[in-house]
Amino acid sequence: MDQLLAAVDLGSNSFRLSIGRVVQHEGNAQIYAVDRLKESVRLAAGLGPDNVLDDESIERAITVLKRYGERLSGFPQHNVRAVATNTFRVARNVAQFLPRAEKALGFPIEVIAGHEEARLIFSGVANELPPSDNQRLVIDIGGGSTEVIIGKSYEPLRLSSLYMGCVSFTRQFFADGCVTAARMEQAQLAARREFESISKRYRKTGWQEAYGSSGTAKGLLAVLLDGGMAKKGITLDGMEQLKALLIKEGKVNVDSLPGLKASRAPVLAGGLAIMLAAFYELKIETMLPGEGALRVGVLYDLLGRDSKHDKRDETVVQFLKRYNADAHQAARVRQIALRLYQPLAVDETEKEDFTRILGWAADLHEIGMSIAHSDYHKHSAYILEHADMPGFSNDDQILLAWFALGHHTKLSKLGTQDATRAQWLALLCLRLAVLLSRRRENMPKLPIRVEADGKNVKILASKSWLATHALSEYSLRAEAGEWKKTDFELTLLEV
Repeated sequence: MDQLLAAVDLGSNSFRLSIGRVVQHEGNAQIYAVDRLKESVRLAAGLGPDNVLDDESIERAITVLKRYGERLSGFPQHNVRAVATNTFRVARNVAQFLPRAEKALGFPIEVIAGHEEARLIFSGVANELPPSDNQRLVIDIGGGSTEVIIGKSYEPLRLSSLYMGCVSFTRQFFADGCVTAARMEQAQLAARREFESISKRYRKTGWQEAYGSSGTAKGLLAVLLDGGMAKKGITLDGMEQLKALLIKEGKVNVDSLPGLKASRAPVLAGGLAIMLAAFYELKIETMLPGEGALRVGVLYDLLGRDSKHDKRDETVVQFLKRYNADAHQAARVRQIALRLYQPLAVDETEKEDFTRILGWAADLHEIGMSIAHSDYHKHSAYILEHADMPGFSNDDQILLAWFALGHHTKLSKLGTQDATRAQWLALLCLRLAVLLSRRRENMPKLPIRVEADGKNVKILASKSWLATHALSEYSLRAEAGEWKKTDFELTLLEV
């Protein structure tokens, strides 16, 4: 039976669900679409001046997610990935909204950073285009952010996420639906200021082909072609004609714009202003439509994870090199931590998740030493939480940072982290692995093992080993004392 994968793209303007069938052919895997759903939610329109989502927008989102949840009923969790973009990133009440959204959908939702969104967008577009050695520019104007990428083959060379989108710009400059020359000029200038921050680097890198992958690009293309304002692709001349028409009529009139969908009309003016700014600042001549975008990128990322070519593993390897970490020590700590964790009785789903996180945390726990040895664990945690880490969601990075900080700090300083039993036990195994690896020597046979019954945890240590390792014994007893500050009861026993 062919494998089905599902991607849910929770954008600031539209929510999309794509289901793809994985077909293996001569060692290569291809994804063929079998079902697609799209709903215009305009979530970004519900953001107030204080960046709090209003109740009406939240209810629109929940209603759509319930529909998607019904379609995804019966899918294994590891075959579905839901990603949320800019509005989820900036909404101040997302912590209250997200649990409701996950319950409605029936699957976890990852809030991804702008650079991760850009990476996935390029992957989606590249996988839907014919192979080429040309460098390609991809622009995706979403509801709340605009991603700009230059890449070659399937690898991005430059990634940027700019804080502007068709919904946010329409709300800022055309809230009442009125389009004037002055308003359009203000919107274009604001967008050009955003593009100015990247234009020099992007023009220097260069590209041979340009693609627009968002609903904005496809909407503009349909209007330009059906209205006779362009013959092929999006052009500057065609958009200037469209702008003049909107200003003349004073609004976006669906009846006078062949090819324009009613759902796209409310945000057309904001999207047009941003695309015009992109053409002027980046010196784009013609832009063609790019299919796939974020949702297809998510599907191929899922396929990679399933085939053991996880982008997150690549990122960890790159971070070890970038921060000149001791790769042998990282591997040593990883091996010991996982050997201690695997026998423990914890929830199987959580165990699978935390086994991966524990391995990555062990790999990266010392990267902060590239800044300073003193308080290196704090530096490691800061890097892991704030750096761009392709493949990792914001929540993944926060969790990695928690492990990096917790492997060396006093447990009382971890705050009120709402950690599960499986997570705490994974942290214990990481702390013990670091303790046992202090001499930076391989340890073929572990002198300790961990047993856990509820929150009663035992460290069973070889009596003969303890007798010849005074520092390790002292450290283990200190560790047992440290856990008394938590809800766990940790006891060191000689066997």
